[in-house]
Amino acid sequence: MVYRVLVVDDEPNMRAVLSDVLTEEGYEVAVARDGAECIARAASGDFHVVVLDLKLPDASGIDVLREIRAHTPETVVIMITAYSSVDTAIEAMKCGAYDYITKPFKIDNFRMVVKSALELGAPFSRAPRRQALRVESEFGMVGSTPEMQRIFRMIDDIAPTNATVLIYGESGTGKELLARAVHNCSHRADKPFVKVNCAAVPENLLESELFGHERGAFTSAVARRLGRFEVADTGTVFLDEIGEMSPAMQAKLLRVTQEKEFERVGSSQTIRVDVRIVAATNQDLKERVARGEFREDLYYRLSVIPVYLPPLRERKADIPLLVNKFIAYYSETLGRKVTQVSEDGMRMLMDYDWPGNVRELENCIERAVIFAKGSVIEEDNLYIGLPAINAPASSGTHGNGGEAGQAGPGVRPMSIREVEKAHIVQVLRETHSNRTLAARILQISRRTLLNKIKEYGIAE
Repeated sequence: MVYRVLVVDDEPNMRAVLSDVLTEEGYEVAVARDGAECIARAASGDFHVVVLDLKLPDASGIDVLREIRAHTPETVVIMITAYSSVDTAIEAMKCGAYDYITKPFKIDNFRMVVKSALELGAPFSRAPRRQALRVESEFGMVGSTPEMQRIFRMIDDIAPTNATVLIYGESGTGKELLARAVHNCSHRADKPFVKVNCAAVPENLLESELFGHERGAFTSAVARRLGRFEVADTGTVFLDEIGEMSPAMQAKLLRVTQEKEFERVGSSQTIRVDVRIVAATNQDLKERVARGEFREDLYYRLSVIPVYLPPLRERKADIPLLVNKFIAYYSETLGRKVTQVSEDGMRMLMDYDWPGNVRELENCIERAVIFAKGSVIEEDNLYIGLPAINAPASSGTHGNGGEAGQAGPGVRPMSIREVEKAHIVQVLRETHSNRTLAARILQISRRTLLNKIKEYGIAE
C-alpha cells in the first residue's frame, strides 16, 4: 500500500524539505500553502496523514485541525510548531492531533513520527470507532458513577492519539489499570506495555533501568542490559510515581519525550524509539513545579492529557459493583462458594471512607471470602480498619497516654462514665465516625452505640 501525505506550510523551503524527505521514504506527497487549500484538499479523504503547521497565513492550525477532524476523522494529523507555541500544540492534541513536532527538529525524528502515524495511527483511525466503555470494562475498571463514566469516555477519545497522559490520584485508586486501559484501547494494544515504578528503583539505578547499560559501565554491569524504553519500542511506557524522579533524571526523561532518543549508560550510540508515555502520580506536580522540585518543561510535556482518578470515598455508589466483582474473582480463585454480602455487611462497607481506596476494598473482600462460613459474607467477616484480624476490640483505640482512663501522676482518676465516653469518642475518631464499624470494635449493637452518643452528647 502507498501512503499519501499532505504537507501544509506557508514557507516554500520547509514544504520542499519535508516533501523531499517523505518522497525518499516512498510516500506519495502533496503540498498546501495555507489553511483554505489544506481544507479543500483534505476534504477528499485521499490522505492518510496531514503534516500541518500550527501558524498559517489565513487561519490557525487548530481551526484547520478541527475542520479536518469534522469532515475526515479517519485522517491522522501531525502538528508542527515553534517551541514558543508548545502550549497551543498541546491544545491541538486535545482536539485530536496524533502528535506534534517542535521546531527546530531532527529529520530522523520527523521520519519516525510520520512512520508511526502511518503504520499505527492511520490503520487504527480507519477502524470502526469503539463504543464507550460502560459499567464494567474489559480492562478491569468498574464504575457506574458519572465520574467513572467520564473517564471511560475519555479513554475512547485519548487512546487513538499518541499524546502523553498524566494520571493523578491517591494510592490505590487504580492508576495502573487506567494506564493499561489507554494502552489496550490504542493502536499499540498488541505491542509491549512496560511499567516502571520510579519510587521503587534506587536513584543510582534508575537511569540504567530506563535506558539500559553496556557491559562494564559500572561495577555490577557484567552484561549488556536493555532499558525499559528500548523494550517498550512501538508500545507504551508507564512511569508510575513520576513525582519521585530526581531533577537529573527529569532532564534525561525530557530529552526522550522531545527527541525520542537516548544512550545506554556507558555507550555513545544513540538509540531511537517510538514509545507512548503514560505517567502517574499521587502528588500535586504543579505545586512541586512552583517549589522548583519538578521541571516545568517536563511537566507540560507529560501533562498533555491530565486525568484525575477520584478516590473511592468520592464515588461510593461504585462500591457494590466493585464488591461483586471481587467476590466473583476471589471465590473462583480460592475455590469458595461465596456469592454475596449481607445487607448489614454492605451497609458497613458503604459507611467506611476507604483511605486505601479500591486496593483496600479488594483486600477486605479477599479476606472476607476466606473467612465466610457460607455463601454470604456477614459483618463478622469484614475486618475493616483493624491492624490485625485477631486484634482486641479496643486495639488501636488508645492515645499516647496509655489505656483509656489511665490517670497520670496528680491527675484525678476518671469515672466509669468518663472512661466509656472517652473510649467511644476515640473509636469514632479512628473510624472516621463510621458507627457500624465503631459498634463492632466496641462489641455493642449499633442501636446501643447511637443511644450512648445521644446520652453522652458526643459531637461527631
